[in-house]
Amino acid sequence: MPSSRSSQRRSAGFRPRAQARKVGAVRRSQLVTTYGVGAMIAIENESYIVAGLDSWNVDEAPEIFERRLARILGVTSFRLPPAPDPDRGIDGVRIRRFPEFYSCPRCGLLQRFRDFGVRPGQRAQCPECVEDLVPSRFVLACDDGHIEDFPYWKWVHRGQSSGACNGELRLRMDGGSASLKSVVVSCSCGVPEVSMEGAFRVKALIDLRIRCSGKRPWLRDAETQDCQRNPRAMQRGSSSAWNPVMRSALSIPPWGEGINALIERERLVGAPPETVRWHFQQRPHLLRRVGATVDDVLAQLRLIQEANDTPIPGPIEAHAVLRNEEYDRLCRGNPERHAADQQPFVCERPEGDLDQLREFGLDGSMLVKRLREVRALEGFTRGVPPLEAEPDQRLAELHLSPEIDWLPAIEVNGEGVFLRLDEDRLREWEVEPKVVERVERMRRNHLAVLQERRGADEGRAATSPVSPRFVLLHTLAHVLINEWSLDGGYPASALRERLYASDRMAGILIYTATSDSAGSLGGIVAQGDPERLAATMESALTRASWCSNDPLCVESAASGVDSVNMAACHACVLLPETSCEWNNSFMDRVMLVGTPSGEVSGFFRSV
Repeated sequence: MPSSRSSQRRSAGFRPRAQARKVGAVRRSQLVTTYGVGAMIAIENESYIVAGLDSWNVDEAPEIFERRLARILGVTSFRLPPAPDPDRGIDGVRIRRFPEFYSCPRCGLLQRFRDFGVRPGQRAQCPECVEDLVPSRFVLACDDGHIEDFPYWKWVHRGQSSGACNGELRLRMDGGSASLKSVVVSCSCGVPEVSMEGAFRVKALIDLRIRCSGKRPWLRDAETQDCQRNPRAMQRGSSSAWNPVMRSALSIPPWGEGINALIERERLVGAPPETVRWHFQQRPHLLRRVGATVDDVLAQLRLIQEANDTPIPGPIEAHAVLRNEEYDRLCRGNPERHAADQQPFVCERPEGDLDQLREFGLDGSMLVKRLREVRALEGFTRGVPPLEAEPDQRLAELHLSPEIDWLPAIEVNGEGVFLRLDEDRLREWEVEPKVVERVERMRRNHLAVLQERRGADEGRAATSPVSPRFVLLHTLAHVLINEWSLDGGYPASALRERLYASDRMAGILIYTATSDSAGSLGGIVAQGDPERLAATMESALTRASWCSNDPLCVESAASGVDSVNMAACHACVLLPETSCEWNNSFMDRVMLVGTPSGEVSGFFRSV
């Protein structure tokens, strides 16, 4: 079995269920982040949807263990997506053709792919024109993840009863533009041809009595669900057609190191004592590596069983517990005691004078010289991006099998710097009336968005994480990532933030994490040196005090997607989406440096 690092770099082949041939390949990590279950992928001139987990062959796929995250998500372990091995008869990830409708760019014939008569293994071409077929550009999807072909027949016939026409549909481009008005659909029965203009308006679909059919084409033998959501038309390649819901956790003590790492690797959780004793009688060298006895292992197994018997809190509370545990460990540190494969988390205090950091309102910093993060795909949504403020949102299923007790995941290794703000100073600043008033506007905008997306039938009060503390920490993380991308040797897209913001937490972890050793070369840890960090803070705050889009940026009352930002734009604090936990939302430079007039004081301006 290959190691998790080397195997993660291997590609995972796509195989459609109806054919025994490999049609494409992507990186294994992309099957968690980009092309996961339910996502559409274009391969040459064809389009497919990634099939559910119950069709994946994971017999040879490496397991990933992260007990804290697995318990919250209700699974036993995680798996890297499988890689194909034709010599051993192991296939990769299966895909299914979707959408079903294709068109010929020459004659314009628009119909289901099977009606073109393309034989298995042959190139997808129109038999009359010998032109490559084009998958339907449009699909119909709802926020609960259901997806289906766009109802071209209903769109053209405008309310006629089904079965009233046996004509052929044709699609053509009218004019040189690529606008929806230029995409024209017609029927040979003689009804007036119509363009696709207006198809993206939900009201237009409602007026034609087009409803969500509850289809889940990525799941084998899945029955249609009763769905009350209003569907919307989407571009097949739109980023909103598949929004992964990722959950992640850092591997912190005691899990993942020493005896606990040994227990997980040897799959001893739940094993009877006699089996455990026999296991180590056959492999005594395993105990010597961690300096433990069989009795130590049995004692730890009892503690694990007690933890498993403890009820799991609700989703929101459960994910808060994960962050609280990580925050406490980051504050305490964890000096190096074992080899890298036995201790994935090393966190130490920096040498040097910390007083210069306190002048900036920081209570200290920690050098995270080694970290491991597990990122798991819990589910997905369509239409609207997932909201971290709603861990209990309805997600589309990844499978229908009760026997699957794992989720697809990747593990990444890296390094970082953890910063903690001065709590006393923070409490004084975050209750200032002008600060509270400014942040309250962002919070109201966010609540309005949540209520609109949730709908009136959900019966739950919307909650928002937006607070002066949260906005301050989030904006600070972004300006530091921008600064370190210039000074630390990594592009901004290679750095990530992890926020710890609550009544008892006020810290940020900025780290780099990759699937190989390149994330642990020391470039970011070096930025945590107190003297260098003080210089970075001064430079970052100076940059944050001015934006090339000022005064429009700093005077903005609402900006960004859904108007949940204020003084934040691409010229000052926005980052690549891979770096931000919150989709570049909930930021305001004014929280750092205040307004030019001094009406609203920034946390760092008064330092």
